[in-house]
Amino acid sequence: MSRIWKWYKSCLSLHPVKTQVVSSGFLWGIGDVGAQYITHFTTNTRLQYKDSEQEFITDWKRVAITSMFGFGFVGPAGHYWYECLDRFIKLRLQLRPKSVKFVAAKVAMDGFIFGPFDLFVFFSYMGLSTGKSVPEVKADVKRDFIPALILEGGIWPIVQIANFRYVPVRYQLLYVNIFCLLDSAFLSWIEQQKDAPWKRRFTSFISMREKGGQGRL
Repeated sequence: MSRIWKWYKSCLSLHPVKTQVVSSGFLWGIGDVGAQYITHFTTNTRLQYKDSEQEFITDWKRVAITSMFGFGFVGPAGHYWYECLDRFIKLRLQLRPKSVKFVAAKVAMDGFIFGPFDLFVFFSYMGLSTGKSVPEVKADVKRDFIPALILEGGIWPIVQIANFRYVPVRYQLLYVNIFCLLDSAFLSWIEQQKDAPWKRRFTSFISMREKGGQGRL
């Protein structure tokens, strides 16, 4: 294990962006395999196909598509995001590194800027890459974005507090990518759930609030 870590640090020092890109693509691909298995398992459980349970078959095309999201977006965008975020807060906001205000500022900016943008790009990319039209992609984003944002909003701030407080900047994307192994499975699962009843609860609640707000105008 120590050899692998030394090899990774060496690659990161020599080729930081390439290393982040490859590791991101690899982990997002693994995460999608996990999402496919979870979807397969929950579907069989819900439908109670105990006597005729279908064998799990990995959709490698989907794995490749999801991996490309890690390669093409998470790796390069994440690398520059964490580097620039650290510089901005140190130089512009002039907050002391590792302080409470420093970590809080990072968590807030990451949660309000990069997090929603990442979700929007993911769901848009997944729709377009599978051949859906722009109106279909818009409908899917509207269906999936809010549930994912709300559910992730209760987890990622905790993950990022530890990241920004204890992990050096050069390793912060690796730290995030390790959790992205679960996050990619979660987002892929969200996307594969289509128009599930639990998603409609989120959208119906938001629609009710919008109608209520319009009624008070």
